[in-house]
Amino acid sequence: MKKKGVFLQVGLLGFIVLQGFNPGRTNPPVKIDFIKAAQPPPPVAASLRAACYDCHSSETRWPFYARIAPASWLIVRDVNEGREHLNFSDWPTEPDRAAKKLDRINEVLDYQEMPPKQYSLIHAGARLTAVQRREIMSWTDAAAQKLRPAIPNP
Repeated sequence: MKKKGVFLQVGLLGFIVLQGFNPGRTNPPVKIDFIKAAQPPPPVAASLRAACYDCHSSETRWPFYARIAPASWLIVRDVNEGREHLNFSDWPTEPDRAAKKLDRINEVLDYQEMPPKQYSLIHAGARLTAVQRREIMSWTDAAAQKLRPAIPNP
């Protein structure tokens, strides 16, 4: 019985010490917001905001457990990685780059790579229905086509 008490005390002390090693949770300034720049239809904008913006923008809503180690380490890593791959708060102004990013959004949605299962398990609002996926993919495809220069016929 005494061993359990010591084990619990050491575990609690370890947990408390871990809290001193929480990474920073940042929301840098928004440079060029995707929704303002690209002006997707309201349903597409709402779906993207709900399913993507927490990890892929500077408008992350940090849940309470993002302040508790070791979960905080994983969450901050995922958000930083998400922003590195696609940042809706730093949308490119060059048409070709923007078209490529729209194509990539379409691709990850088509393969159902995003939003990640572990994220949507906890965040019900981030779950995309088949209809929402199709709406986003249809719009991103059309928007990317508009950004590409017309290819002259030979």
